[in-house]
Amino acid sequence: MLGGAGLLLAASPAQAADTSYKTECIPPAVSGLPPVEGTTVAQLTAPAEAKVGDTVEVVWKTVEAASKNPDMLDLGKDTVKPTGTIKVGGAATGTLQMEGPRQNPPIPKNSAMVLPDMKGTLKLEKAGEITLTPDAYNINVSKPISTDTKCSPKETVKTGATIKVTDGGGATTGGGTTSGSTAAGGTTSGSTTGSTTAGGTTSGSTAGGTTSGSTTSGSTTSGSTTAGGTTSGSGGGQTDFPGKEVAVHFACTSPGPAGISSKVTINAKKSGGSYALTVKTAKGVMDSPAALPAGALKPSMDVSIAGADKGSVKVTGPANAEPLELGKPVDLSDMTGTYKPGASGKSTLSPGTLTIDVTLGASKINIPCKVKGSVTPSLELDTTAQQGGTSGSTTSGSTGTAGSSAGGTDSGGGLAATGAEGTGTLRALGLVAGTAILLGGAVFTFTPWRRLRGTR
Repeated sequence: MLGGAGLLLAASPAQAADTSYKTECIPPAVSGLPPVEGTTVAQLTAPAEAKVGDTVEVVWKTVEAASKNPDMLDLGKDTVKPTGTIKVGGAATGTLQMEGPRQNPPIPKNSAMVLPDMKGTLKLEKAGEITLTPDAYNINVSKPISTDTKCSPKETVKTGATIKVTDGGGATTGGGTTSGSTAAGGTTSGSTTGSTTAGGTTSGSTAGGTTSGSTTSGSTTSGSTTAGGTTSGSGGGQTDFPGKEVAVHFACTSPGPAGISSKVTINAKKSGGSYALTVKTAKGVMDSPAALPAGALKPSMDVSIAGADKGSVKVTGPANAEPLELGKPVDLSDMTGTYKPGASGKSTLSPGTLTIDVTLGASKINIPCKVKGSVTPSLELDTTAQQGGTSGSTTSGSTGTAGSSAGGTDSGGGLAATGAEGTGTLRALGLVAGTAILLGGAVFTFTPWRRLRGTR
């Protein structure tokens, strides 16, 4: 009964063992650093024995990460957050998503990464022996900007823990692990007959067909469907369409930062035939290169539309409400706009060019930051064409700009050129290059914006 209610059980003494495997870690694209090969030492802790119907907790302790903190930047306290995947085998097949808190001591540059323990929960649905094997993991650093280092095995990994599952009289559904319960610090985990879940969403097979839906605490909501975390479907009276958080790298034009990395989420709320969009970026996307007064910095973005519809939608956010201190993290305000579909069918919405406008008195500077490389769509909508909609049109705030590339990325992919036009702006504002800030292991050169208040 307790297992069926989804309560966390520790049925018998837990086991822990170290597993070592060769690993390749890929630094953030904006860092310019090459891949690093090293050895991961992981220790998995799980009950040695349990019964069918039990929900057990699995803990991943990273004894040794494969890569060190590069010799560029000291990482502050509580800025590191790991996530990972455990392969489930034996009597059950699938994957178990693991997640740790953003919790760490200060990590000096050129020293070992200290990662908090990751946790996940596993519901046992079939008797037999279940094996748990550590697999790929990701290290997210939130400051000065949000960056990800992705680590994956380069050899066959040995089993890290085994759970002997006995028939306790609970009902089974055909083997495999199922998702549904989340422990504190863990994530919704596992899959049915091999399907994989990530980021707290669940996708699984059900009798009579396959349902893929957005979930809350493991329960699947029918009616709206998700694929890879994006939301599709506008029928059934649904009005709110939450998007998936996606990682985006932006290359900016001088005198702004060379690049910005951030997680971006596009949410939509349907009103009639149109959608009110809200675009959110991660906290602390960059450090302020100068002391700026309230109302000086304002963000906007061109949301790229692809699929059945084509174009882009301009969304804008209010300026900073509080003064910004030199070297302190900057949070961009939420950006809003209206999307009026110009075509019927499934359309995807992806982050596009991010623009930062800085105004100091009569001096104004515009810094466009184009998407560098590919980006995953944050949202999918099943749209119905509206008169005067986005497709093929160029407007600001409600409909799109022709020429956006399919898939939601700006063409070019490289760093924006800084030619005569950028030089003219610098001369007009009396700016000189100078302030260097280390961002997530890469060096980005900023203009000393404190001079913006000076005379021309």
